[in-house]
Amino acid sequence: MKPSLALLALASIGTAAPSLQSTQDGMSKRATWPNGPFVTSGRWIHDASGQNLTYAGTNWPGHADVMIPEGLQYQSIEAIVQRVKSLGMNTVRLTFAIQMVDEIYANGGEDITIENAFVQALGQSNGTRVLNQVLAKNPQFSASTTRLQVFDAVAEELNKQQLYIHLDNHISKGMWCCSSTDGNSWWGDTYFSTSNWVRGLSYMAEHGKAWPALMSLGLRNEPRDPTNNPSLSRSSYNWQAWYGFMRRGADAVHAAHPDLLIFLSGLNFDTYLTPVVQGTALTPGNGRFNRADFAGYGDDKLVLELHNYETGIGSCGTLQGNLDRNGFQALQPGGSGVANVFPVMMTEFGFQMDDRTWRGVYASCLAQYLPARKAGWTIWVLAGSYYVRSGIQDYDESWGLLNHDWSEWRSQGYVDGALKGMVRDTLS
Repeated sequence: MKPSLALLALASIGTAAPSLQSTQDGMSKRATWPNGPFVTSGRWIHDASGQNLTYAGTNWPGHADVMIPEGLQYQSIEAIVQRVKSLGMNTVRLTFAIQMVDEIYANGGEDITIENAFVQALGQSNGTRVLNQVLAKNPQFSASTTRLQVFDAVAEELNKQQLYIHLDNHISKGMWCCSSTDGNSWWGDTYFSTSNWVRGLSYMAEHGKAWPALMSLGLRNEPRDPTNNPSLSRSSYNWQAWYGFMRRGADAVHAAHPDLLIFLSGLNFDTYLTPVVQGTALTPGNGRFNRADFAGYGDDKLVLELHNYETGIGSCGTLQGNLDRNGFQALQPGGSGVANVFPVMMTEFGFQMDDRTWRGVYASCLAQYLPARKAGWTIWVLAGSYYVRSGIQDYDESWGLLNHDWSEWRSQGYVDGALKGMVRDTLS
């Protein structure tokens, strides 16, 4: 059975901050943060008071080999969340792997301990050493703490510091993501069981009911052509099949947790959703995107998410045009070619964190484009290092907002010169 979250839910009650909410008689009452559930209305996300709301945040990976949120051997959960909060951000995209849920089912409903998780991923000696570092920085845990209990503690702290949680199914098998040959690329690929995916989404949505800050869930990170599986690619890597899978996943999430916003990601590593926005045929069939196919929630719970990593682009105008064509035009009611209006969020973009890159065309263009359109975003990535990435332990993440030991910003120039302003302009 699942670990009990009752204590976590009770602990969060006293941490919410009040905000004003209008009433019919013109008086006002106090509404508590996070003032949900959220709904969509045209191109906007609305909070429970009917006010427009936009996400501005970062990605905190928890989907890799150990399958717990990264960085806890270097800093406490509280300290990491304080870092995010200091930027003025309001959201964390927290990633998970379906394998974690699969192992819970295989273990009679019980999650495995973080001791086992670290040893399995890093080996006996290194796993024990890193576990002990995690316990020193986070003494509320023990070797018998489970992976999901770590996620619960992260969720509790995010709620305490008033940061929304966008939970993201990043991958099926816990590992670094993403390539077209990693066995996780498309439904039916080596590690990508469709039934396990649906089950895992339902489980995490249900589990997340005890996370007051959980506002939304992304169905799948970066669907992509399974190039190492030609028969699968020929048979189902297309928009028609994508639509069927997205409907199944969305139905499972909504049935488990009806309050959540549900994020739909596109093809080719989630770089375009043009047929959805323009209402053209979902090839190779003739069907088209229809909100009525998402019964009971298609009108007010669906959000589009896109990624962009065109870091070498030479013109801001070219990048803006690409983004509009690939799906951000859904933010423009009445725009040419727009059949379906949605909130659209860039859940991943990123670049090398140094003294220069953030001044280039790509980074500076996005710093203008996203706030100007009031498009939500979460930058990749918060992590300054990973427990293990692609077989390399204690991997240094040069794109990380934080440095290797998660103690300082990797590029203070970017944080002060662009990122804080991007957050402010997005949320203003």
